[in-house]
Amino acid sequence: MRRPTGCCPPTLRRDAILAVMARPSAALVLHGPNLNLLGTREPAVYGRASLADLDRLIARHGRQRGVRVVSRQSNVEGELVTWLQRAEREGFFGVVLNPGAFTHYSIAIRDAVAAIAVPVVEVHLSNVHGREEFRRTSVIAAVARGQIAGFGPTSYLLGLDALLALGTDGVPRARARPPGARSSR
Repeated sequence: MRRPTGCCPPTLRRDAILAVMARPSAALVLHGPNLNLLGTREPAVYGRASLADLDRLIARHGRQRGVRVVSRQSNVEGELVTWLQRAEREGFFGVVLNPGAFTHYSIAIRDAVAAIAVPVVEVHLSNVHGREEFRRTSVIAAVARGQIAGFGPTSYLLGLDALLALGTDGVPRARARPPGARSSR
């Protein structure tokens, strides 16, 4: 029997379906204190985009990668801790976290990040390492999968891409070489 034009072999169809099923489906983005003031708080440092603008940008970036993004913001430390603890149970494959001022002193958030199985990428809009001395210390960085800072809203997009580059066990996935490509070794 002839296969219709444009149809792929059954094994390729099955592999494509399995790849889609195995793809992570939802990421959690958590914004810490004062990020609700984006657009009006120190625009020279944090930009003029509002939190709603930032959330739309992140959601669009996720959709382009086949991932649903849920964004939440709180000025309350305990609420951020609760959301981190519930992330896996709620079906999130990872968390992009901007802890805001909690970056520098919240042992509770640090311990929540250390306690959960899903990877967390810490992000910051500004380059915290080029600012005041007290902003250069993160108690969370040591337990997060990584930290991205200084790229404005793009920090969040890079954080989401970093989560997607990780395997389900938090280990970076090997990059597949295109067919016929030679190893550089």
